[in-house]
Amino acid sequence: MILPIRVFGDPILRARARPVSGPSDALRTLITDMTETMHHAQGIGLASPQVGRSERVFLVDLTSVMAEMDEEERVAYQPQPMVFINPKILWDSARTVQFEEGCLSIPDVREDVMRPESIGIEYHNQDFVRERLDAGGILARVIQHEYDHLDGVLFVDLISSFRRSMLKRRLRDIAAGIVEADYPLAVQRSRAVA
Repeated sequence: MILPIRVFGDPILRARARPVSGPSDALRTLITDMTETMHHAQGIGLASPQVGRSERVFLVDLTSVMAEMDEEERVAYQPQPMVFINPKILWDSARTVQFEEGCLSIPDVREDVMRPESIGIEYHNQDFVRERLDAGGILARVIQHEYDHLDGVLFVDLISSFRRSMLKRRLRDIAAGIVEADYPLAVQRSRAVA
């Protein structure tokens, strides 16, 4: 089922998500619905708060950008989508890189964000089996972006105050429900200020 995506200004996007206690039919349904929602919205990542669920779950699907990767990366990042349940970032590199990011919860806003170039993460997969992954490049970036969602952090929180002030009106409009996208949105009219 395609779920509506919550947008900037919705309180769930600012709350810390709760850990998942274990495998369940409800969790499997959530993962299936999130996958369908992410693909419908043509996203490469989606976190459960974005669909109104306060659970420490996010997905990454780099299929649409794999053509840009070398063969070693494509093999390392299979299968797609990747499911991260109760993730914990264990380390991140001192070296940082800047890259343009966007978010399904903040339609039509893209900004350069500085993040660690590589990370190590521990998580449960879709079968609730514990895994560990060291990632770099686009995978590390998307994981960090989605991981932030689980802690109530949005990519616009990581940009300069000057750039954020430039976006203030657009973010205020989104929070007020003046927003459109090519996918279903759950808009809660808010007086939130960017």
